[in-house]
Amino acid sequence: MSLLTVIVPCYNEEEAIPFFYEEMGKTIEKFKTDFPDVSFELLFIDDGSKDGTLKVLKELRSKDERVHYVSFSRNFGKEAGIYAGLDNAKGDYVVIMDADLQDPPSLLPDMYRAVTEEGYDSAATRRVTRKGEPPIRSFFARMFYKLMNGISKTEIVDGARDYRIMSRKMVDAILSMGEYNRFTKGIYGWVGFNTKWFAYENIERVAGETKWSFWKLLLYSIEGIVAFSTAPLAIASLLGLLFMVLAFVLIIFIVIKTLMYGDPTSGWPSMVCILTMFGGIQLFSIGIIGQYLAKAYLETKGRPIYIAKEKE
Repeated sequence: MSLLTVIVPCYNEEEAIPFFYEEMGKTIEKFKTDFPDVSFELLFIDDGSKDGTLKVLKELRSKDERVHYVSFSRNFGKEAGIYAGLDNAKGDYVVIMDADLQDPPSLLPDMYRAVTEEGYDSAATRRVTRKGEPPIRSFFARMFYKLMNGISKTEIVDGARDYRIMSRKMVDAILSMGEYNRFTKGIYGWVGFNTKWFAYENIERVAGETKWSFWKLLLYSIEGIVAFSTAPLAIASLLGLLFMVLAFVLIIFIVIKTLMYGDPTSGWPSMVCILTMFGGIQLFSIGIIGQYLAKAYLETKGRPIYIAKEKE
């Protein structure tokens, strides 16, 4: 028998979990027909939820021995939830899914077939549409993927979801990357392995509200850029060199103008603007360096990625 662990990170998903469990039950029944030698483990990661998520998980556990859960001492974020799931998964194959059913369980049999019969190490999903999302959010998401693939050697597929199935070999490779500042979409690409992609149209949440605001996504994108590219540091250096040359040219221009026209005091408003611009560029460059320094600082602390309050 092969064991298939389904990891489900949860944060305030009290309303969605019953729907997910019911839908997942249908998929498990289909597996019994198509793959009778596969057993399931449903591993829910309660990321410090403030609603009744943990209570619902305990109720499911009491009636279904396939259900397990890890409950955090506080909210550590989805990246920590994914890592905790991989860290506690016992399966020969491991799946990561969201509880809101935006990751359709109906795709799982074909994904499992890809890694067991077609020679792939992983089968992943990507959205081909963003129907239902605010236009500005969709625009910046597309720009982020273009930017990441332009400045990083690690490929990140546009529209990629966390929903994927992986072999134990790939899971162990991801766990070997014990960094505190995690960007899992980049880690998937960095560890490599052969991946088959399944495309589907965007699906609305079955219940509850999204936990990802525009600003949270923006901060998450900065995490990804800092984690998998040093291009911002190079940009800061190039900006410094560019404006140093520009300043030298301006100094020559001012000296020649003064010698020719004898009017050194005119143009002070433009000079103030130039100085302000230079100050902004300096602060921007220092901020970029600060981001990398902050990440290095957090890594040296050696703090755990998550703390489990209880597990079953």
